[in-house]
Amino acid sequence: MRSLKARFAILFAGGAIVVLLAAAGVLAAIGVAERTVDRTLGAQSRLELLAELSGRLTQFGLAAVETVGNPDGQPEAMAIARANVDTALRAVDEAMARSFPPSTDPTDRMQYAMRSRPMSQLRGARVILDRQVALISRQMDPEKRQDSIKGALNGFGAMTGQPLSFLIEAERRSMTRGSEEARELSSRLRVAAVVAVAAALALLVILYRLLTRPILARIDEVRLAASAIGRGALDTRLPVQSRDELGLLMANVNRMAARLARREEHVAADRAALESTVAARTADLRAANARLEAVDVSRRRFFADVSHELRTPLTVILGECDIALRSAARTADPVPAFTTIRKRAQRLKRRVEDLLRVARSETGEIELDRRPLSIAAVLAEAVDTMASEAARRRVALDLVPGAEDVESVADREWLRQTVESLIDNALRHATGLTRVEVAVVRIEGPAARIMVSDDGPGFGASEAELTERFRRGTRAAGAPAPDETGFGIGLALARWIVEQHGGAIQLGQAEAGRGARVCLDIPAIDHVRESHGSGAIAAAGKLREPAA
Repeated sequence: MRSLKARFAILFAGGAIVVLLAAAGVLAAIGVAERTVDRTLGAQSRLELLAELSGRLTQFGLAAVETVGNPDGQPEAMAIARANVDTALRAVDEAMARSFPPSTDPTDRMQYAMRSRPMSQLRGARVILDRQVALISRQMDPEKRQDSIKGALNGFGAMTGQPLSFLIEAERRSMTRGSEEARELSSRLRVAAVVAVAAALALLVILYRLLTRPILARIDEVRLAASAIGRGALDTRLPVQSRDELGLLMANVNRMAARLARREEHVAADRAALESTVAARTADLRAANARLEAVDVSRRRFFADVSHELRTPLTVILGECDIALRSAARTADPVPAFTTIRKRAQRLKRRVEDLLRVARSETGEIELDRRPLSIAAVLAEAVDTMASEAARRRVALDLVPGAEDVESVADREWLRQTVESLIDNALRHATGLTRVEVAVVRIEGPAARIMVSDDGPGFGASEAELTERFRRGTRAAGAPAPDETGFGIGLALARWIVEQHGGAIQLGQAEAGRGARVCLDIPAIDHVRESHGSGAIAAAGKLREPAA
């Protein structure tokens, strides 16, 4: 056979034959069992009907005695008893007709005839007793009626006793014979089942050895070959010994292995070329990165050197201003120009120090000088520094120091620069801005909460993105580009500074529903120094209006 379809068809046909034979045997056994059970149940039902008929006949005899003994009594008792007897007789006849229908089976006809004669005797006994009761009832002498009814009842008992006993015995024998046949049938079915199972197993073993096992062996060869090819053994080949479906599959597997071997050779060549290209590009990238790193190092060094070099002349300028101011103080006419020069030089010095601090932060050289300080005083310095920039942009910059001052242990310059950077971000990036407010309140913890709020469009990115290093917030749709002048430490570095102080930074919306708010939570000292607080609050009160 060159086709697996034919083999599987034979296997299926063999299984179908086994199933059909088993089904036929089961159906035949069920039919025989049903007939046996039906005969047994029919005999039991007839036995119950005969018992009921016996009771009805007894009731009929008692009704006859009552009718003869009391002629003036209720005549319907005899009629009811007669009807019950007739009903019981018909029920027995119908049960016999169902159990032994007219057929060519001589056994069924003999059984029906054997039961029909006693039934006729019972019906005759009922008719005879009924007539005798009618005749006895006409006699006037009570003693004669009693003697006559006794004789009639004796005769009635003799006529019904033997037929009833015969019928009951016959039904009992039928039930016994049915039970014996059921046991014999059960034994035969057990033997037949064992033989059928043995034959089915023998047929299945033959079909397995002739058809299934060779197919499974060839399928296992294909599986092993596929596993070997999957592991990389592309020289694996299968022996093609037939032209059936499995033979064609083996041939296809061999062709697939050959194509994969050729493709692997091409892939190996392409991989070698790609590796050489990647190596060349990697070398170029490394060289470019080295140049960029050198440029970045030079930029940082230049940035730090310029910031450092600017500090020396600024220090000299501030020193000369201090000398001039002390000299002018001795005279009656102080020079206000020196005061302005010193103030501007001091502000420029802070800017230079901020530049130097930012340059050091880029190289990771950040050192915190933590000392007790007044939060309100730091905020006043930051607002004072950014007041001119806010006035230039026509933005109101207000400081709300709160009801009491809050002290903390922190780095004064880094904290001031962080607040200045937040104000600068608001001024440069918030379009349509009219007001920036800096406030400080004491919160539970204890901690000081520094809040920088504006009435601009708010943040366009999530807090995690905005506090990410080198991340810039998005502008509102249609808004003009903000002014990019100035330098700030950025929200990422601000977040790092606040966290180094043991605090946290939070970004959100202002209370009015429009604008942005940045909150810096800094651990605070429990006690409050009234002197610092009053001085800071007084200094802050002068900065409620934007600087001219």
